[in-house]
Amino acid sequence: MTRKERYEYILDYFKKNEGHKTTELNFSSPFQLLCATLLSAQCTDKRINEVTPELFRHYPDARAMAAAEPEDIFEYVHSVSYPNSKSRHLVEMSRKLVSDFGGEVPSTTEELTTLPGVGRKTANVLQSVWYGKPTLAVDTHVYRVAHRLGLVPDTANTPLKVEQYLTKSIPEADIPDAHHWLLLHGRYVCKSAKPMCERCPFDAICPKKFRNSKLER
Repeated sequence: MTRKERYEYILDYFKKNEGHKTTELNFSSPFQLLCATLLSAQCTDKRINEVTPELFRHYPDARAMAAAEPEDIFEYVHSVSYPNSKSRHLVEMSRKLVSDFGGEVPSTTEELTTLPGVGRKTANVLQSVWYGKPTLAVDTHVYRVAHRLGLVPDTANTPLKVEQYLTKSIPEADIPDAHHWLLLHGRYVCKSAKPMCERCPFDAICPKKFRNSKLER
């Protein structure tokens, strides 16, 4: 099976069986999505959804959060990973949104990545989920699944290279959904330590001996 055929097979399955997918994070504005995505780094969406309701009740927008101090935010996010740095980033990010963008969340990679705590992955999530742009965030799940399923070559050894290869190979209209298809597949089926191959619809075509795959035998 060529890599082109592999893409066609996998994308066709997802389109027919999964349909439209979006983030599992809960939010009601681009600011809240930005905060939730920043908090979700190295933490589960389930945990983030447990802490954000109270956080957003007290700090629903950038102007409210900009008036807070990191220790105020820490009170609500202490149970997530790296709460001290994330509390600081949320306050600094909010203050920059107010000072540089009138309290509104910008829509470009260049602008978003000027915000404290916001890298390319978070920027891509915002652009895809809220603004509907064909951007593809590469987290650990997407990176792992892309390699295990043979969607990228071994030379795609950084998140940026994986992103560039995937966006070049996936039809533009499918890119926003493809991010969630691959992410959710990695989160619930193609897990890092114990992949559930018996549940995987791609087991028959999975190149298990590819480098970067923990499925080598």
